[in-house]
Amino acid sequence: MTQPDPRTFLDSLLGAGLAAADPARAVPAHLPAPPRNGRTLVIGAGKAAAAMAKAVEDSWPADAPPPEGLVVTRYDHGLDLDHIECVEAAHPVPDSAGQQAAQRMLEMARGLGEGDLLICLVSGGGSALLAAPADGLTLEDKQAVAKALLRCGADIAEMNCLRKHLSAVKGGRLAAAAYPARVVALLISDVPGDDPATIASGPTVPDPTTFADARAVLAKYAIEPPDAVRRHLEAAAEETPKPGDSRLSRTETILVARPQDSLEAMAAEARRHGVTPLILGDAIEGEAREVAKVMSGIARQVRLHGQPAEAPCVLLSGGETTVTLRGEGRGGRNAEFLLALAVALGGEPAVHALAVDSDGIDGSEDNAGARVAPDILARAEALGVDAKARLADNDGYGFFEALGELIVTGPTRTNVNDLRAIYISAASDS
Repeated sequence: MTQPDPRTFLDSLLGAGLAAADPARAVPAHLPAPPRNGRTLVIGAGKAAAAMAKAVEDSWPADAPPPEGLVVTRYDHGLDLDHIECVEAAHPVPDSAGQQAAQRMLEMARGLGEGDLLICLVSGGGSALLAAPADGLTLEDKQAVAKALLRCGADIAEMNCLRKHLSAVKGGRLAAAAYPARVVALLISDVPGDDPATIASGPTVPDPTTFADARAVLAKYAIEPPDAVRRHLEAAAEETPKPGDSRLSRTETILVARPQDSLEAMAAEARRHGVTPLILGDAIEGEAREVAKVMSGIARQVRLHGQPAEAPCVLLSGGETTVTLRGEGRGGRNAEFLLALAVALGGEPAVHALAVDSDGIDGSEDNAGARVAPDILARAEALGVDAKARLADNDGYGFFEALGELIVTGPTRTNVNDLRAIYISAASDS
């Protein structure tokens, strides 16, 4: 079989991975039946919230009363819905719009009875978008902690541990508020390990972490929080619901889309093109530039020794890397990963790559990710763009923008974390 064009091939893998996570495909099969006598309320938060709510509306039985409710999503990720209200708020640092939406959802949940059904639509980004501070805290307190965590390179589990213990809705509190109504939570996972307690800080599931764990995260990164936050964490007055809490006894949690599902769809697409896929993991974490060094080493092993597979093959991976800011440049973790990969490969022939955030936004920029080809360092040098200097300045966005290799999808309205593909062709001169 003729080898595929690298750029077209990688784009086709990306399309397959995103399609597998499309809420229109993932949600309908898992919808519960409407209640016989009660009402159905839909609430949700995350980057996929609007598309998930639309999937509910489009698939709801025509002979049943339509569900009503409220979902909150990131700015520019909203959709016009028929019965469910959709509002937009800030991410990753929460704002007042997210705070107001979360407080309204909490009030809605508290108004439900035993015969009612609450459908919770939960996806990545919900942690920042559900921004109802715990008693005694302000939105500004939560914003200060969120900014500090983003700067220090804390991983998603550490960030969510703190978020749960500064919130009125996270860590199972939202489902507890709805008791004794039946709660069905439909989740799209964006976290390593697909732990429901970590996705959007687990508003509908028991929380195994404690106030002591939250204090330990602050200590680990030497973060000095606002006084109100410090006092709240030290008082530890009201723990999050733990496993076995009776208020969560009528809650069902269903994962409707996972990073692994997208990687498997990408693998199937690769095989369709006659390329061997190697899924390296759906939960790869670590500093973006360090992960890039490892991936470059695997790509070279394929080129030199045909291990762990002969070329043509493609290395597929998911998860969420981190970036510790050292410079003043622009760029998210995928741009950082790819720039570090390009530097590590040093122009290695026959290796092409892309990496994207599946929600369509890499960090806080307007791109989903970027592409790398064997000639990218030579092209950069011809333009007077120093790859190593850009990497030292955390300026992956600026580097790929100068080379015309940014991937811009716009909001995808889903989120299964990062998707990475490194294609090693059999031809040494490609």
